[in-house]
Amino acid sequence: MDLNFDALKNDGKVRIIQELVPGKQITLAHVIANPDPVLYVKLGLDPAGDYHTMAIGIITLSPAETAIIAGDIATKSSGAQLGFVDRFSGTLIVTGTVSQVNEAVKAVVDYAAETLGFTVCPITKT
Repeated sequence: MDLNFDALKNDGKVRIIQELVPGKQITLAHVIANPDPVLYVKLGLDPAGDYHTMAIGIITLSPAETAIIAGDIATKSSGAQLGFVDRFSGTLIVTGTVSQVNEAVKAVVDYAAETLGFTVCPITKT
């Protein structure tokens, strides 16, 4: 988010105008392999499954509505499940096995870069 400061001298007060200029970008693409089960609970995700093979993928996109497209791509590209999609903040969370989540996150990042012309970040993993 960019801040545009417009200081006006009105009775010694400063007026700040804040603007959001969304770009076409993925700012976060991260895979958490074998998360602690409590993380599922705290995120409101379904904790079912074998935790030793499970993963959580997190992607943040701008413009925010792109999270809808990303959710579609993520589920069609692998067996990953949607954990959370927010078209207002641009957040997507997917769950599944480590390989499913890796493939889902990679498919979203690749599509955004190659088809939509987005600037993308590298996929990180923990």
